[in-house]
Amino acid sequence: MVPLPADLLGVEGVQLGLTATDKADAIDQCGRALLAVGAVSVEYLAAMHEREASVSTFIGEGVAIPHGTDAARAFVLRTSIVVLQFPEGVDWDGNQVTVCVGIAANGSEQVGILSALAQVLMDPAKAAELRSAADVDTVLTLLTFKENE
Repeated sequence: MVPLPADLLGVEGVQLGLTATDKADAIDQCGRALLAVGAVSVEYLAAMHEREASVSTFIGEGVAIPHGTDAARAFVLRTSIVVLQFPEGVDWDGNQVTVCVGIAANGSEQVGILSALAQVLMDPAKAAELRSAADVDTVLTLLTFKENE
């Protein structure tokens, strides 16, 4: 397991029990969450929709990873992720998404984030736990580690 450093995902970046009218609404909510935690400037939000229009960010196991285009890295203020849970699901081009992990990363940092997420999602029990998490601590425990661990 290659968990994420705890400074990439904090309590303020986890939102559970949300609803979204559609994929665009879920992407908007991820963008606003990244903006709220100080990870991006407002220009990044439109780039998240540009990315989705070119390549779907659905990665399987009920998870999508909305993020901006390569050019949008100019609008990343600090590398960070947010985790938004949509228990009722969101139609993602025919796939059902219950967890969106919004990503703001500079350069190669995104590779490490995707690797850590893949480790969780390759374990069906952990993926199910992430999708059905009832509290923020569960999400943080699944995805992060403290620097002294």
